[in-house]
Amino acid sequence: MMDWAAQLPDFLKYIVLTAVPWVELRGAIPLAIQQGDRLYLPLILLVNVLVFFPTYFILGWVYDVIPEGSWLHRKLESVRRKAHPLVEKYGVIGLAVFVAIPLPGTGAYSGSCAAWLLDMEWPKAFLSVALGVLGAFLLVWGASEAVSAGLNLF
Repeated sequence: MMDWAAQLPDFLKYIVLTAVPWVELRGAIPLAIQQGDRLYLPLILLVNVLVFFPTYFILGWVYDVIPEGSWLHRKLESVRRKAHPLVEKYGVIGLAVFVAIPLPGTGAYSGSCAAWLLDMEWPKAFLSVALGVLGAFLLVWGASEAVSAGLNLF
């Protein structure tokens, strides 16, 4: 970890790490387990769920000013393409499954963007993202604990 981040209080270190797109809880949980900071697991879960609000509502303001063809526009359209079949077929549960897959590009940020891009009402979108984050949290936590206990998962 970078020197400046190492100087942060532990709770703030986990907030910052969880708030980083593409890292989110997939990076924060294994670090907390490795550091013996299990006390911060609820904080990591809460921060990752709350990512929904700024992502969903700010995207509504800025999407139209993102230049078409830019890296960000292409990334957002990629998220829409990946999530659309699941949301079209399964609705709220489909988006929750999309968010719950603990791989880069499928977390709370991507789910919140997908919800906005697919015109989901925000209460349903929030429920979906929250369920997905909970699922990802349980998967990553379980795998991290197993690895910490010395189990060879692969």
